[in-house]
Amino acid sequence: MKPTKKILIITYYWPPAGGPGVQRWLKFVKYLPDFGWKPTVFIPENPSYPIVDETLEKEVSDDLDIIKTKIWEPYQLAEIFGKDNKKFKAGQFDVGKNQSWKSKLSIWVRGNFFIPDARVFWVKPSVEYLKKYLKGNQFDAFVTTGPPHSMHLIGLELKKEFPNIKWVADFRDPWTEISYYKHLKLTKSADQKHRNLEQKVFETADITLATSFSDAENFRKKGANAFCITNGFDENINLKIREFEDLKIEKSKFTLSYIGVLEQLRNPEVLWKVLRELVSENEDFKNDFQLKFVGRIDDKILNEIEQSSLKNSINNLGYLSHSEANVEMANSDLLLITNFPDDSSKGIIPGKIFEYLATGKQIVSFGPKESDVKKILEETNAGKHFSYDNESELKVFLLQKFEEWKSGISNSQTQNIEQFSRKNLTKKLTELL
Repeated sequence: MKPTKKILIITYYWPPAGGPGVQRWLKFVKYLPDFGWKPTVFIPENPSYPIVDETLEKEVSDDLDIIKTKIWEPYQLAEIFGKDNKKFKAGQFDVGKNQSWKSKLSIWVRGNFFIPDARVFWVKPSVEYLKKYLKGNQFDAFVTTGPPHSMHLIGLELKKEFPNIKWVADFRDPWTEISYYKHLKLTKSADQKHRNLEQKVFETADITLATSFSDAENFRKKGANAFCITNGFDENINLKIREFEDLKIEKSKFTLSYIGVLEQLRNPEVLWKVLRELVSENEDFKNDFQLKFVGRIDDKILNEIEQSSLKNSINNLGYLSHSEANVEMANSDLLLITNFPDDSSKGIIPGKIFEYLATGKQIVSFGPKESDVKKILEETNAGKHFSYDNESELKVFLLQKFEEWKSGISNSQTQNIEQFSRKNLTKKLTELL
């Protein structure tokens, strides 16, 4: 279909940025022309990305229009206080006993001085640039996607100037409802400023997108015209997985893999405890089990596991490219996904779950007792969800999967996953537009 309408995407994350933040709009941009929309992408010229994956640049079409302006970010100043502050770029925090005074000070500064976040210094120059650009170029819609939620402040200013251009505010994560929000050590006035800005975005945007059913419902309660379009998997991932399976690589270990970034606030301590018990009680499990990490695991979590009875079971591959990580998913027996434990996080659906689904492998999930992830796993028959205190059932589940692996039985029969293909999700987006 020849594109007949034009859409501007305003995003901080874009290749060579790695990690989950870049995937959503990289894929929407890929498929939008199939449904009659020509995208243009606006990004910072000199960003400070926490993770880089240069292989993702291959997915950017040569004829895509990309416009850029320079950004100033204060993270170099923050890192003077300590190397742990590099984690702030990825929204990670030390918590509890792991917090040093430098970490506490940096978190306080981040939450109270940089509202809504440290990319706020890009708002004014971006608005000035885009006002001129939009006056000289006709667009039917523009998108702001956050976090960083500073992108939505750009949207607020542009909507004032161009009320007839449709504004889509895309929330890949919530703003004030995200679990780490309460760890920002906000003053009363800073908290109110965050909430007022969020409310203004909800009330002004023509369409607000959420990545989960619960978040969309919460946004509607706050006055947003909100819809859920989840993240998803690219259709060619199935081809890559089949190519891998054709290699018939024989696995010598029962492999539980975590792919992605794991920070302290989503640390499944109950899982490590149950696994320690299993390697202590079951000699077969001890000899045949492998705990594989692909991505960025918090140093304190990794050190704790390495100093336990699981130390000989760990295979830490570090950060791999997106395509390499997909191969490691396929070469696993169980895939681990974690969420924040409190009920306010039940609407968070980590983007990695959809690529997990595409592998056809079983998934073990941790988070609030009733969650959107649980609904997806039940609907697709793709695994089991546990709360962080569900120790006995978890042990039974892991042993059952281990016994199935030993006997060569696979009971994985996933279903209804095509609704989460990126192309089908892009079609849904264009129908909303």
